[in-house]
Amino acid sequence: MTTQEKLNASVMGTYERFPVVIDHGAGEFCTDETGKSYIDFGSGIGTSSLGYCNAAWADAVCKQVHTLQHTSNLYYTKVQADFAARLCAVTGYQNVFFCNSGAEANECAIKLARKYSFDKYGKGRHKILTLENSFHGRTLCTLSATGQDVFHNYFFPFVKGFDFVKANDIADLNAKLDDTVCAVMLEYIQGEGGVNALEQDFVDAIYAVCAEKDILVIADEVQTGVGRTGTFLAGQQFYHHADVTTLAKGIAGGLPMGACLANEKCAGVLDKGSHGSTFGGNPVCCVGGLAVLETVTADGFLDAVREKVVYLREKLKRLSGVASVSGLGLMIGIGLTDKTAGDVANAALEEGLLVLTAKEKVRLLPPLTITEAEIDRGVEILEKVLSRK
Repeated sequence: MTTQEKLNASVMGTYERFPVVIDHGAGEFCTDETGKSYIDFGSGIGTSSLGYCNAAWADAVCKQVHTLQHTSNLYYTKVQADFAARLCAVTGYQNVFFCNSGAEANECAIKLARKYSFDKYGKGRHKILTLENSFHGRTLCTLSATGQDVFHNYFFPFVKGFDFVKANDIADLNAKLDDTVCAVMLEYIQGEGGVNALEQDFVDAIYAVCAEKDILVIADEVQTGVGRTGTFLAGQQFYHHADVTTLAKGIAGGLPMGACLANEKCAGVLDKGSHGSTFGGNPVCCVGGLAVLETVTADGFLDAVREKVVYLREKLKRLSGVASVSGLGLMIGIGLTDKTAGDVANAALEEGLLVLTAKEKVRLLPPLTITEAEIDRGVEILEKVLSRK
């Protein structure tokens, strides 16, 4: 029985997998069990932010595994304290709740927003506005918060207390911001929704009206955070600092980690017993997170990322078959003129390049550590695939 057959027989069929078995990786390359090598422009859907098995990251994680792999949050650990303090200092937040994924981080943010409003205003002010075409996770609650009908099937009834605003429509925002709303939840770039950035005027309007009405702003930076867009948080490029920000994906270099960050106004809302996570803040994951932070915040690192952003985007725009290049930083959506994103992804795989899709676009989330030479190699494969008749 092959690896693919064994997995398909034993694992629930919830994923549409590419027909390749990844065996090992180093840097921006991985190798399948036949020995074929691939350059990875997807980085595990943005999780392997430093590429495969970054040396400093791997050394830190291995040392921690041999020291203390887990203890519950009934006790303190130095590594969790160090990671929390460093993450709050880097992001400008007061405190953080650690969990295991982006969906869990968003669940925490939803609970925090509703409790903030309940504590201050009582019952009835619990609605959270999200945006049409958004994606916030696959738990029942975060699916309810997701503004895409394609995900709203089978699992009825959904969690109540959500409504959807048309992205970049200020009039629709104002019409729905009534006295039942406690928070607005947004992605600065809608990743799963097609790698589309919000307009600055719309973001400004959200923050202005929410500040006036004491409505919290939750920034879902699960995919955009930790340097992905060229700044540590995408919100920095929109000149706003949300009351609550959620992170995951690239935060721990490929280990399961999510974080819900709260500003001073929200820092004390979730008190003892109001939320929890058995594995949240796991020592091994925290060490991985510290290694990522040390790398991404080092002098010149994000400057280099921004230079690579310009280099890659300019090369992509010149390719035949490319209709548009959307997104921000190293979070890229490629609109196509005459091919489907799925066909391009499969053809690229055959040629030794891993890419993703987002609706009708090819999506790129290369490691932040990618070099210009590696960019050249990946773009050459894309050019070959796109020019094929």
